[in-house]
Amino acid sequence: MVESKVGNVHEYSVSELSGAVKRAIEDNFGFVRVRGELGRVTNAASGHVYLDLKDEKAVISGVMWKGVAARIAVRPEQGMEVIVSGRMSTFPGQSRYQLIIDALEPAGAGALMALFEERKKKLAAEGLFAAARKKPIPFLPQVIGVVTSPSGAVIRDILHRLRERFPRHVIVWPTLVQGRGAEAKIVAAIEGFNALEPGGNIPRPDVLIVARGGGSLEDLWCFNEEAVARAAAASDIPLISAVGHETDTTLIDYVADKRAPTPSAAAEMAAPVRADLLAEVQNKQRRITSASARLFETRRAGLISAARGLGRPEDILGAAGQRVDRASDRLRAAARARVDNALTSIAKTGGRLNGNLLAAGFAVNANKVAASWSRIAERAQRIFTERKTALVGAARVLETVSYARVLERGFALVRNETGAVIRRAGDVAAGAHGQIQFADGAREVTFGGGKAKPKTPPAKPAAKNAKKPKTAPRQQRLFD
Repeated sequence: MVESKVGNVHEYSVSELSGAVKRAIEDNFGFVRVRGELGRVTNAASGHVYLDLKDEKAVISGVMWKGVAARIAVRPEQGMEVIVSGRMSTFPGQSRYQLIIDALEPAGAGALMALFEERKKKLAAEGLFAAARKKPIPFLPQVIGVVTSPSGAVIRDILHRLRERFPRHVIVWPTLVQGRGAEAKIVAAIEGFNALEPGGNIPRPDVLIVARGGGSLEDLWCFNEEAVARAAAASDIPLISAVGHETDTTLIDYVADKRAPTPSAAAEMAAPVRADLLAEVQNKQRRITSASARLFETRRAGLISAARGLGRPEDILGAAGQRVDRASDRLRAAARARVDNALTSIAKTGGRLNGNLLAAGFAVNANKVAASWSRIAERAQRIFTERKTALVGAARVLETVSYARVLERGFALVRNETGAVIRRAGDVAAGAHGQIQFADGAREVTFGGGKAKPKTPPAKPAAKNAKKPKTAPRQQRLFD
């Protein structure tokens, strides 16, 4: 019975059985909607996303193909509670089933807000929200950089508002502002503007505006990504965030240097109203002109009042002028009288002068001059004699110590061919040329290699009672 029963069972190949299981699962679970917590999340280089969906009792493997992963608004992260839609299938290569995900969304706003609060606390702990690091917005920037979608109404609102207030040079960096991959584009735009060199072909903005219109929490989620918040915080260019409506808040709003409730409000923050500035300048000009006129009038009135107190100048100077005139007349009369008296005195003195008196005066002076000249001549002769005596003495001393006197006594001075004095036989080489200086002239010589044998002078009979000298002769010491 067993054998006949086994013989009636259909025999499958491995591929046939795997395919039958696959069809059975896909037919019964062609569309499912599952809620759970994300476990392992892997972003493959191909663009596919592999993940685990779990609860407290079971785990299901899931996969999102590249096209689906690019469309979802929220990037899946481990620990996030989500709701996924798709179909069940199998992977025959590993004999396991998996969920092919066609859509993924957070499990309500609460899950996203919990993730938002977690990231907010993390960035706040790092000091990225601190007011001390906020940079001031330029009052009148020359260039404004805008990071937004080039096809939306946001850029039109910003440009329209700037034209109304104060036309500025605007550079738009087009980027995605929603969906998967938008965060990377926004980061690239912020970093790209900061990388521009001042004075380059593309002008570097003085202020940045990161803007997007309103939307749901999922639509705005790319501005809650940690990478976007960090890029905004690291921007050297002052940054204004204008994401969503006034009630929408994203992480970039906390790290930005200024938050605008709407994109139009961001344009108002970036540029003042030109008409208001002109009116303010004109108002200040009028105030300066009025204040200057009042100041001049006050000084003029004060000057007139002071002039009245001083009196008339001619009244003050008239009396002084009269005194000067009277003093001038008296001085002229006194000078004339003095000259007349001097002329009279000279005339009287000239009458008393005669030739004998003048001659006697000249004679006295001549005697004084002669006596002085005699004393000068006597003193000069004495000084000349003293200097001559001293010079003769010095000449005798010089002649006494001169080497020429030594040569007169029979000594000679030996020099080498350069003129240097040779003092020892070892100072000259064999065959070298030199010169011997005698008292009456010099001779050229060539030095030999052997040492000369000293010749013993003939002995002289010793004188009786002769005493031996205690020291060498004086001329020998002088020569040495």
